[in-house]
Amino acid sequence: MRTATRAAVLGSPIAHSLSPVLHNAAYAALGLTDRRYDRFEVDEAGLPGFLAALDVEGEGWAGLSLTMPLKRAVIPLLDEISETALAVDAVNTVVFTAEGRRTGDNTDVPGLVAALRERGVTSVGSAAVLGAGATASSTLAALARICTGEVTAYVRGPERAAQMLALGERLQVKVRTAEWERAAEAFGAPLTVSTTPAGATDHLAAAVPQAPGMLFDVLYHPWPTALAAAWSQRGGTVLGGLDLLVHQAVLQCELFTGISPAPLAAMRAAGEAALGGV
Repeated sequence: MRTATRAAVLGSPIAHSLSPVLHNAAYAALGLTDRRYDRFEVDEAGLPGFLAALDVEGEGWAGLSLTMPLKRAVIPLLDEISETALAVDAVNTVVFTAEGRRTGDNTDVPGLVAALRERGVTSVGSAAVLGAGATASSTLAALARICTGEVTAYVRGPERAAQMLALGERLQVKVRTAEWERAAEAFGAPLTVSTTPAGATDHLAAAVPQAPGMLFDVLYHPWPTALAAAWSQRGGTVLGGLDLLVHQAVLQCELFTGISPAPLAAMRAAGEAALGGV
């Protein structure tokens, strides 16, 4: 087992992050009383200095979780990067090896697959993605594993469209792009994944059809989003950001502690309790 005892989530803003709740709940369930998981407000400009300070502290750090805007900014600062993270150009997990090397990985991709599998979705004929940021890239990589047909990405502007098309080629998944103004058309797909910031899809709630397919909205606060609420009201199946957060955190916990499996149920319960108090 690794002897390093500290981990944390970095990002900006970060005060809302549930990651400390999930990881500390896992440590408690596993009896790891010497472990601690914190959060730090760090932006792109401050990331190199933060990592350098950790090097000074030595072997006390097991790893870091990264959220926006650091998932791509961290890549030049790493010694190694996994094939999954490299494919989507996004790192949400940094593990410090016993030799002091920084290794980057992406648990969003397998986490999303695991969350869908938990709901019985192991294959889908087509899908739609709302957005084109780092989470959209991870979503496309996850869909490459389970989608047998075309993925339509609804994006703002030709540059983001080109990025999603290029990523589709790298992942060997058929991608079609459409303008954001046509985003309501996404709701005809059996699976729609919304990767946009809070409020970005609120105007689309009225366009949800009767008996829609499945919606995976990666936000968890505020919850439910207007889109998720409308989807549920019309009889559709909804997965939320907590589903993704918990499953990717389970994988991070296993990487940070060397213990598998991580306590999924305890982590989910802690997350639900924390959100219930918001």
